[in-house]
Amino acid sequence: MDTKILEDIGLSTAEIKVYLALLELGTATAGPILEKAGLQNSVVHMTLNKLIDKGFVTFVKEGKRNHYQAANPRHIIEYMNEKKERFEQILPELLLKQRQSREKPEVITFRGVKGIRELLYELLEAGGENHYTVGSCVKSLMMGEAWWVSYHKKRATRRIRAKLIFNESLRQWCEINRYPKAEYKFTHTNFEPLTETIIRNDKIGIIIWTDKPFGVLLHNKEAADSYTHYFELIWNQAGK
Repeated sequence: MDTKILEDIGLSTAEIKVYLALLELGTATAGPILEKAGLQNSVVHMTLNKLIDKGFVTFVKEGKRNHYQAANPRHIIEYMNEKKERFEQILPELLLKQRQSREKPEVITFRGVKGIRELLYELLEAGGENHYTVGSCVKSLMMGEAWWVSYHKKRATRRIRAKLIFNESLRQWCEINRYPKAEYKFTHTNFEPLTETIIRNDKIGIIIWTDKPFGVLLHNKEAADSYTHYFELIWNQAGK
């Protein structure tokens, strides 16, 4: 089982091991959980308390022993929704602090898949009516094929049209996963470039698709206008 999504919602490695062990055991005391999870005694007890606080584990005291049980996995969705509601309460204040900032950085760097997601979400919020991409390669699918489809659906719901120049290696994938409100063209080269450039309004995102990707977000209208004109030149020359 890929447990990475459980890490993404804030569970530690120990919490994931204990929760999964309890799902398999049903109801159990600390001893069987310790054996199943492969953790030290003190770690198991501390982790059980954390999971109880989060609502992921319940227990019944029988004599001197606690009998633990994992909460229904569906309750994880409730946990995520609760965190989202709490975050939305402070979101207006966070946005106000951002607007009041006197100096906004024109260049921001991002590292790793999570960082690139943040970069792409920044571009999604950049405004404007057009989305231009040049150089997307097959390694960009490390973000998750379903994630890309969802991302471009969000773009389309904002009535943002896309012109996409992808590497030839993505042609077959694009034929199966057509994005809404998008036009495609493909480069015909004898190698696979790893640099992707995305232009949205007054922002430019440059992503290097190495095994651990990294990217740069430039916020500069003059530079974005220049990149847009350059993209249009490439678009007019690119093949379909």
